[in-house]
Amino acid sequence: MTDTTATAPQTTEASTKAKGEVSIKLFARTDVGQVREHNEDNFLVADLTKRTRTLEEGSRVVSVGKNGNVASVCDGMGGAAAGEVASQLAVDIIYEKMTEDISPDVQVTRNDIARRLVRAVEAAGLRIFESAKSDRTRRGMGTTTTAAALVDDHLFLAQVGDSRGYILRNGTLVQVTRDQSLVNQLIEAGQLTEEEAETFEHNNIILQALGTAETVQVDLTYVELRRGDVLLLCSDGLSGMVRNDEIREVLKTTPDPLEACKTLTERANLAGGHDNITVIVAQFDGEGVKPLAADEEPLKYRKYPLPEEPTDPARKAVPTDPGAPAPTGGAAVAAVATPAVAAPWATFEEERIEIPGTHVPTGVVVALIVGVIGLLAGTAFLLLR
Repeated sequence: MTDTTATAPQTTEASTKAKGEVSIKLFARTDVGQVREHNEDNFLVADLTKRTRTLEEGSRVVSVGKNGNVASVCDGMGGAAAGEVASQLAVDIIYEKMTEDISPDVQVTRNDIARRLVRAVEAAGLRIFESAKSDRTRRGMGTTTTAAALVDDHLFLAQVGDSRGYILRNGTLVQVTRDQSLVNQLIEAGQLTEEEAETFEHNNIILQALGTAETVQVDLTYVELRRGDVLLLCSDGLSGMVRNDEIREVLKTTPDPLEACKTLTERANLAGGHDNITVIVAQFDGEGVKPLAADEEPLKYRKYPLPEEPTDPARKAVPTDPGAPAPTGGAAVAAVATPAVAAPWATFEEERIEIPGTHVPTGVVVALIVGVIGLLAGTAFLLLR
């Protein structure tokens, strides 16, 4: 997967207003699978302008309002109730933070909704971590999240863990998120092929999850949508059981999101259903989404570098005490949060996988070997006397 850091789009409110209506036809479904006793997955589908998060039994078409829309898939871990609690907390807090202090009459900008999405995911991680700390029965609980927020024709994706986001465009399925997993790191380091990864014994190890640490690095990416694009968000209960080619064929040949969700869930169950399965399928249309141009570059994974928030001049004028603790809001928050968003995978991409023990100094290894040989020789001498 190519790693591309793109220039941030224009940030003025005028530039983010769609030239026409953007409509979404979508559906979501979650299934316990064939093996697990509990469903630890959860999903969120919400209209931020209307402040609604209900999903009807059938597919529905919604228009994107001034505050945008959000959808998320969360795959909980921690066993039975703990995983369910973590994923439920995640979708609840993401929704709460995405709708906090917004006005339905004001057009949200692209940077605003992208920044709000990252902070919502970070807040969910902190709340889950604190909940696990305060309740012994929930120790070790956590959840992945792949959250997508849409304003005009720009779709932003915030990733923690190994749930996934795909876009089907013109018959081609492209993964627009990056798995934060050991197996993906080994593939990118050239130590595993994609074929070997399918049978790799540690392919369930993820490198990050909401709730397992106080902070997380959110991988923020974006897609400039084209008319007819189809978004798929899913937990690894689908992506780990059904090959990409099969997923692509289902999305290509099933125009109804409700039927696509059902078919994908059934395919995962037929393949073994080893995990809970959650899918969200959304199709984008309307005059506010450009048609695909013949000479357009292929779709790919692209990071969205959030610019730093403008500093409030009033804060600058206030004298500060060098010994005083840093403020927790405004510019201080931007200074802390922005680097993690602008380059969330700097360490992930540059670090090499270390095999345990390879960092031990040579002298220590030699001394240990000599000591073991001496011990064996002494034991043999005593036994042969």
